[in-house]
Amino acid sequence: MGLLDVLSSIKERAEKFLNEKNVVSDFLGKVEEKTGIKKKIIAGGAVSLTGLYLVYGYGASLLCNLIGFVYPAYYSIKAIESPSKEDDTKWLTYWVVYGVFSLGEFFSDIFLYWFPFYYAFKCLFLLWCMAPVSWNGSQIIYNKVVRPIFLRHEATVDHMVSDLSGKAMSAAESLTREVLSTLVKNKALVTPVPPVAQSEAKSLPSSAQVDPAQLSQERPPFLG
Repeated sequence: MGLLDVLSSIKERAEKFLNEKNVVSDFLGKVEEKTGIKKKIIAGGAVSLTGLYLVYGYGASLLCNLIGFVYPAYYSIKAIESPSKEDDTKWLTYWVVYGVFSLGEFFSDIFLYWFPFYYAFKCLFLLWCMAPVSWNGSQIIYNKVVRPIFLRHEATVDHMVSDLSGKAMSAAESLTREVLSTLVKNKALVTPVPPVAQSEAKSLPSSAQVDPAQLSQERPPFLG
């Protein structure tokens, strides 16, 4: 497949997206009604401005991440709702590559940030990974890099995950036993007042209930 075929495929996919019923097409339709400019031209201008903003604009990182997330997330939901499983595999492959790329970027972002036009190249890379062609970036990277490494270390990773799961369960059970034991000990230390003592306390007269005349009669003679 040559470059012209790739561009033709991308053009067809873009036209299909613009003709579908979605938020973007509805918004562009309203703009077309007010301005008289066709949706294709508006979309092309928006893409051009986005490219310039990725090169010179502030906050290019956020815009680039939105491009790499929103469109694939939309079509991933459509793939889940469709009866076909082929598109599910396609977008699962994209998300695996996207996760691996994001993990690598996390540790190297402090150096790549100073690379000229980094976010523009990153956006192009993500667009290549989600391109509607059989040899898009996600398919190539998964089949050439991710899959061989995964198959080579699959047994080791499964053993580590199983071992960690067992240790986590043991730690949770031990913690639960300690908490229950502490609660039982604290409950045993708190001894409630017996009912007999409570009744005796209630039978004692308070100072407010003592008659002053009775106090005067009980006063010793030498204090009178």
